[in-house]
Amino acid sequence: MERITAVAKGKVQGVGYRHYIESCAQATGVHGYVRNLPDGTVEMVAESSPASLADFIRLAHARGNPVIHVEDIVVKNEPATEEFHYFRAEW
Repeated sequence: MERITAVAKGKVQGVGYRHYIESCAQATGVHGYVRNLPDGTVEMVAESSPASLADFIRLAHARGNPVIHVEDIVVKNEPATEEFHYFRAEW
């Protein structure tokens, strides 16, 4: 089990990105949360196996999405806390 904190930059607020990220989490089985940050970026905190987290970040780039435009995702690896039992969008 590992944990990542990732920050997505680009056109990621006001375009359904948090909902999209929830679907990515369901598809890959990661637990944690996603939230908008005041600077226009979106933060994701996720825990799962390394392979699932890699798949989650790959999907989080939203390639081919006509509305969402992710310019970059900066990922920081951290020790897992196992505090999450599901994935949620915070408001």
